[in-house]
This record gives sequence, C-alpha cells and structure tokens, in this order.
Amino acid sequence: MFSLFSKKPVNYFSTAEQEQIVDAIRNAELKTSGEVRVYIESRCEYVDPLRRAREIFVNLKMQETAERNAALVYVAMKDRQLAVFGDDGIHQKVGADFWNQEVQKMLTHFNKKNYAIGIAAVVHEIGRALETHFPYDAQTDKNELPDDIVFGK
Repeated sequence: MFSLFSKKPVNYFSTAEQEQIVDAIRNAELKTSGEVRVYIESRCEYVDPLRRAREIFVNLKMQETAERNAALVYVAMKDRQLAVFGDDGIHQKVGADFWNQEVQKMLTHFNKKNYAIGIAAVVHEIGRALETHFPYDAQTDKNELPDDIVFGK
C-alpha cells in the first residue's frame, strides 16, 4: 500500500526544533477541544498551497473531529509555500482574515529563517482562538488527532 505520509523527517528541523513544535501543539490543545496538526513536505504539488492544505486535511481525516474544530499548518519547505486551513467549525468563528494573519506572522519568522519558531508561534495563536471558541471540557474532551508532526515527501 502506498502512503503519502511518512513519520521520517527530512531534516528540516533539529530534534530540539521538532520538540518545540510538538510541545506547541500539545500546549495549544490543553485548554480547548480543538485539534492542531502540522504537515511539512518538500514541494507543494499545486500552485495554491491552500488547495494542497485542504487535500492533506482530508487525507489526515481532520474533518472527522466531533466539533469540526481542527486546524492544519501546512509548509512546503523547498517551494517556500505555506497555508493554514481550519475546518468549518473554527472557520465560522474566526473567518478568513484570521488565517491570513497567521500566514503573515509565519512569513515574518520564515523570512528570518526562524522556521520552527514561526510554526510554534502560529500553533500557539491557533490554540488561543480554539480556546476562545471551543474551551476544554474535562468531561467530554479527548485528544482526537495525534500531536506529532507529519512529514510528507
């Protein structure tokens, strides 16, 4: 069976940087029922990275969260493309402007070659938005999606 996804990093990040990103995901999800994933690949298969992010979002089954409140941070390192894609539940709460602002914040860090810091910062901001609109409920909340970074080809 062929898979588009691999757990093996392509060495874009040191072990410490990978831990920084995963810690950001875990911390972002502490106070919300929402879910955040990060997907890194070398090349974007499309001209529009948002279209690619949407495809990955579906392939990772992120639309299957109970409250439709998952968000994906997508980065194609060699092509220097990125996008942030949120499911319907969170998108209806924050709107397109929020996602566009987060991309701009990431670009600010990326332009200084601070890739892990940029990703972690955006994950933190997404977590704050999710916390506002989908607060953590100890009775019902569970971690619906893995917190690891997904590395594509």
